[in-house]
Amino acid sequence: MRMASGSMPQGGTGVTIGVDTHGEIHVVAAFTSDLGRPLGHLEIPTTPAGYRQLLEWARGLGTDLRFGIEGTGSYGAGLARFLSDAGCSVIEVNRPNRQTRHARGKSDPVDAEAAARAVLSGEATGIAKADQDRVGMIRALRVARRSAVKTTTEIVNQMRALIVAAPAELREQLRELSRAPLIAAAAAMRPGPIITPTAAVKLALKGLAQRHQLLTHEIHILDAELGRLTARAAPKLYALMGVGTDVAGALLVAAGDNPERLRSEAAFARLCGVAPLPASSGKTTGRHRLSRGGDRQANSALWRIVMVRLAWHQPTKDYMARRTGEGLSKKDVVRCLKRYVAREVYSVLVPAVELATAA
Repeated sequence: MRMASGSMPQGGTGVTIGVDTHGEIHVVAAFTSDLGRPLGHLEIPTTPAGYRQLLEWARGLGTDLRFGIEGTGSYGAGLARFLSDAGCSVIEVNRPNRQTRHARGKSDPVDAEAAARAVLSGEATGIAKADQDRVGMIRALRVARRSAVKTTTEIVNQMRALIVAAPAELREQLRELSRAPLIAAAAAMRPGPIITPTAAVKLALKGLAQRHQLLTHEIHILDAELGRLTARAAPKLYALMGVGTDVAGALLVAAGDNPERLRSEAAFARLCGVAPLPASSGKTTGRHRLSRGGDRQANSALWRIVMVRLAWHQPTKDYMARRTGEGLSKKDVVRCLKRYVAREVYSVLVPAVELATAA
């Protein structure tokens, strides 16, 4: 559905287009790239036909097209892929903070205009992450694995809670068992007719244990596929100490299938939330604070690399001893190490992914 336009299309001009994305519709606002003059609005369905309608409309406004899209990793993923495949420049736009949103009001056309103006002003410059190839497969499998691991933990906690309140004889049989023997013992139970509290608890434990076994088998299958995909996507990443399948998957998903969009190792560090932010003011100079932004799963992956190296890597142990001797806390030293590891990962991750993608 086409909405009212602010002016007639002007062929041959640069056009910047902002898109506010939703589940069923996308709302679009277009401006000239030189003066920021409004060119019009459009509302399209989130279907291939809607995407084609948007592209045809945009090409009628000008030739040099730039699209600023909110939510390129969620509601805007389909449109971002379509436009990238069509050779258009797609820039990822972050949602404005609450204060800015409160000051200007809230509506879909206003949000679309804000996305376009973020590109025009240079506030939004990051190329949208692509993950429709190998990294997309890794991301999908990691979602399933994370859900399965979380559920197995919940199942064990539920079984422990049942055992605490179980009849005394059953409780004494199971309370000292570790996780694996507990699952095996519960899965082999024969509750019989459910006419006593003990039989009811046994049936509940048996069902939970069998569910745990099914999910564990699923996790093994997912781990095998993730290991194969991550090794093919970034073989050099595995040569780094502390990098396993899960860590490699998190870092690859953060970088995407187009790691060339990360212009420097500093950009990668910021993406992972390990770039220190300046916090100097007045007489306090040279101070930095922890960044709480970025991809938290990639941040966790870097933390795990550091923990492994602190346990097994002598140069890392020596660095920790030296910096703590200089007065830094262990947390501060770990933050420094995460930043150094991000630099090391970037040096092998980006070329590795580029070569794998080209192949």
